[in-house]
Amino acid sequence: MNADIIVVGGGVVGTALAYGFARQGLSVLVLDGEDGDMRAARANFGLVWVQGKGAKAPAYHDLTRQSANLWPTFLQELEGCVETRIDYARPGGLFYCLSDHEYEARDALNKRMHNQAEYADTRMVDRRELERMMPAVTFGSEVVGASYCLADGHANPLQLLAALQQAITALGSKLLFRSTVGSIRPEKTGFTVHATSGSFRAPKVVVAAGLATPLLTEPLGFTIPLRSERGQLLVTERLAPILPYPASGLRQTADGTVMIGATKEEATDRGVTVASATKLALRATRIIPALSAARLVRQWSGFRVMPPDGSPIYAQSERYPGLFAAACHSGVTLAAAHAAIVAPAMIAGRLSRDLAAFSNGRFDVQKCA
Repeated sequence: MNADIIVVGGGVVGTALAYGFARQGLSVLVLDGEDGDMRAARANFGLVWVQGKGAKAPAYHDLTRQSANLWPTFLQELEGCVETRIDYARPGGLFYCLSDHEYEARDALNKRMHNQAEYADTRMVDRRELERMMPAVTFGSEVVGASYCLADGHANPLQLLAALQQAITALGSKLLFRSTVGSIRPEKTGFTVHATSGSFRAPKVVVAAGLATPLLTEPLGFTIPLRSERGQLLVTERLAPILPYPASGLRQTADGTVMIGATKEEATDRGVTVASATKLALRATRIIPALSAARLVRQWSGFRVMPPDGSPIYAQSERYPGLFAAACHSGVTLAAAHAAIVAPAMIAGRLSRDLAAFSNGRFDVQKCA
């Protein structure tokens, strides 16, 4: 055997799981794809977000909240392991409302979620209170208020990915780049994983390859239903600090740039469009008119990994025990949970008990695995 467990996929989801395995004392081999592969961390907005998540899926909301609460400890341990810094802050987060209708709809959403579980950290703030919270900002005339959640924060996704990759090797495990996996073959004593860099064996395999996951699991009768959703984002030049709170679709990074996003498009190409840039910039300047004077320095797109119902999938094959899959579109927010909750559950055989709500069986598509 080349390792105790092989993780297919070196993005934020795969490396967070691998980090969790390695912290449990397992030898881990992470097989990453090509340099030009699309990665969520490279196109991620960087929110560590709670409010509004899992409005129709209480288990997803609870896992999101658990992960957000674990983030400070997760970050401290990760930074201590690799002696690096990850830009992270948890000042609470905002969802801006540009009309009375938006304000009332958001208030109704918050109340509905509060009825599912009593959390006292999300409330509506009117324009006057919003102006007191952000004295350096002159809001547009359409801003009537916002939803504010104390549990929300933001982080640098690229720094997070780099730190996770470094931590895996610091803990004695291995990460192979440019090792795209073509197939997984079950054997009597485990699995052989065939990649461009060679063939590797382990008793357990976790497929966390984003949108490529179904291509590897489906031939084994292990169905993981996913779809892609393109999102486009904008980023401005560096500005003086004006946004102390991250917001859905608008946040200022630690280095001063302002990120504006993100679209939700049924598109399969990697392109960007003027129409999307216009739409994003228009809403941002309706919220904060002064942003109209800022220069845009970059526009890019990425693909969300979307299960049919939006909630994550954490599953183990019944036909081939030891074969797992993990897929979600909230890899940054859920990174702490992946390392501290999901990885230990996979190792200990508690996945079906502790995380039953996230099984692929909920789609009634897997008949024989």
